[in-house]
Amino acid sequence: MRIAEQVTFGGSALNRAAELRGNPGAIAAQLADAHARALPIWRGKPLLTGEALDLPGWLPLDHAVFAQAGRPVFLGLDDTGPRFAFDISAWEPEEAPDTLGAFFDPSQQRHPALPGDHVFAELRGAMTRMTPRAAELVATAKAVLSWHHTHGACAKCGAPTEMTMAGWQRDCPTCGAHHFPRTDPVVIMLILRGNSVLMGRSPHWPEGMYSLLAGFVEPGETIEAAVRREVFEESGIRVGTVDYLSSQPWPFPASLMFGCRGDALSAEIEVDTNEIEDAIWVSREEMMDVFAGNSTRLKPARRGAIAHFLIWNWLADRLD
Repeated sequence: MRIAEQVTFGGSALNRAAELRGNPGAIAAQLADAHARALPIWRGKPLLTGEALDLPGWLPLDHAVFAQAGRPVFLGLDDTGPRFAFDISAWEPEEAPDTLGAFFDPSQQRHPALPGDHVFAELRGAMTRMTPRAAELVATAKAVLSWHHTHGACAKCGAPTEMTMAGWQRDCPTCGAHHFPRTDPVVIMLILRGNSVLMGRSPHWPEGMYSLLAGFVEPGETIEAAVRREVFEESGIRVGTVDYLSSQPWPFPASLMFGCRGDALSAEIEVDTNEIEDAIWVSREEMMDVFAGNSTRLKPARRGAIAHFLIWNWLADRLD
């Protein structure tokens, strides 16, 4: 797919400068660079600013917001200087809404040491307004810091681990094991039969919202096999030819989505309600109405997600 890297979180050509991570002197030099900036992440929510909340809230590394933060994660070299991220989840705002941790948290938090136009906000609500570079940096920061938050103990012996390699590794001082950021492979599939696409919905989604079927790749399984297995498990539809189209890093919390196209070999749907709530065939004509906002039956997949990207480009005949 020639436009594959135009998907959200892809295609910014960020220089991650991975060769510097194991060199403490080089990282110290990056931290001391006058152009170095860091992004605070609070409980999975990045600091955002700008009129449309489309800009990461980059701050000097000596900013008061980072006073109680742990060690920084080195994100790479942006065009204007080194970029880092800090987890400041220890900060307690005056009010913590009930929506924290929800599928989509619309609340915003303001830190007393920051201007009023700087807020901690849900990335899902801002990702489509960001430049590719900003989106990649924020997604990377969110995913890596989320991994650190949930992997503080050694998976081999259970002892506490320590951040190393500028945030890209955790080492166990007890047994010597090394641990690396986790990325979960997920297939998401545009399953076509004639002029229709297979759509499904999970029970916790907004009413009327349907998207492409998706599922985790299992150990010892190819991407193509995972597509066929997941589609059959969820909908009872058999799939023949499978083609890879595009990928998307998805930092909720840390997946890599493999977008694929598959040819359906059957039409009768048998939903496994343990997997999804519903599945339907949607014609190209109806899907065009859905994307135009003219459908009273369906809502489109969320903008910014690879499902939206694949369906939109199917409608536009741009899957080549």
